[in-house]
Amino acid sequence: MKNVIEVKNLTKKYKELKAIDDLSFEVYEGEILGLLGPNGSGKSTTINCLLSLLNFNKGTIKIFGKTMKPSSYDIKEKIGVVFQDIAVFEELNVIDNINYFCGLYIKDKDTRKKYVLDAINLVGLENYKKFYPKQLSGGLLRRLNIACGIAHKPKLIFLDEPTVAVDPQSRNNILEGIKKLRDEGSTIVYTTHYMEEVEIICDRVIIIDKGSIIASGTTDEVKHLASIEEKVTVEVVDLENKYLEEIKNLKHVDEVKYDNNILFITYKKGKNNLIDLIDYLKINKINYTKIFSERPTLNDVFLELTGKELRD
Repeated sequence: MKNVIEVKNLTKKYKELKAIDDLSFEVYEGEILGLLGPNGSGKSTTINCLLSLLNFNKGTIKIFGKTMKPSSYDIKEKIGVVFQDIAVFEELNVIDNINYFCGLYIKDKDTRKKYVLDAINLVGLENYKKFYPKQLSGGLLRRLNIACGIAHKPKLIFLDEPTVAVDPQSRNNILEGIKKLRDEGSTIVYTTHYMEEVEIICDRVIIIDKGSIIASGTTDEVKHLASIEEKVTVEVVDLENKYLEEIKNLKHVDEVKYDNNILFITYKKGKNNLIDLIDYLKINKINYTKIFSERPTLNDVFLELTGKELRD
């Protein structure tokens, strides 16, 4: 597969702190790569180095086969960036905002007009062309922010938390638009804390913590790194503590939680865990309304790999 980004031995220090520690990875043409990590893991520093917004201490960065430097304008014109913070002009309406940002790269008026309309259609703002940012809802404003960043049809797009604080309808629209960008030939680096989004749209993921890669691969490949084999959820009313203690001692059980009449059980291994649990509930005449089993999610794996403690 052809590389769009090639990072080798990247290191970035802030005095004694290594924000990025000998980082090496590749991003392939036509994929959506999820660049994941908890707060302070080094994601933002990595992206800023990739964009030549930060100097780094060691390593090489190549984009489209060329070394990336602050003066690499031929590379930068092929890149679109959508940061988490909204960056549009309040005094310009939707179509004029998109036209302005597109005009930074596309000088031909006819081409730019087409590109602007394509961006509007992609994010679903056809009915809001003359609206000003202050007239838009949070979801529409996010969609405008994306349109401004991708209107010039970049070959490489960085999307940083594009669905923060939006409603489910807007989120679905944004995710569908991102997949369409990929299908039309763009390569996308996607950062988010919503693991369910990653499972929906990302072809591959890299998880960074403390400046180093701790996991990479497809979402299924990363899930297999988890020590958790199975999760079982049971709706059961007023379960006595003595039963909780007994369930904790059942074969293969790793963790048991009981909250608001919902019993959560995680297993580290085993093939007949659900059957064994149902037998236990029947023997002890414990009535339950619902019970189901599932494999660990990407969110479960992420927490297992990076820890559950709060990050600043």
